[in-house]
Amino acid sequence: MFRAIADVLRQIAGAIATVVTLPFRALARLFGGASRSGRRSGRARRV
Repeated sequence: MFRAIADVLRQIAGAIATVVTLPFRALARLFGGASRSGRRSGRARRV
């Protein structure tokens, strides 16, 4: 019985963690992609 409750709580916590971290992951992708593309264009100009 307690194990089932613990499993449900774990699933809820996992879902909340996913929702909370999504905006931060999106921002990291945006800024990471921007810096990478900037570096690539800089390399292309040198060559």
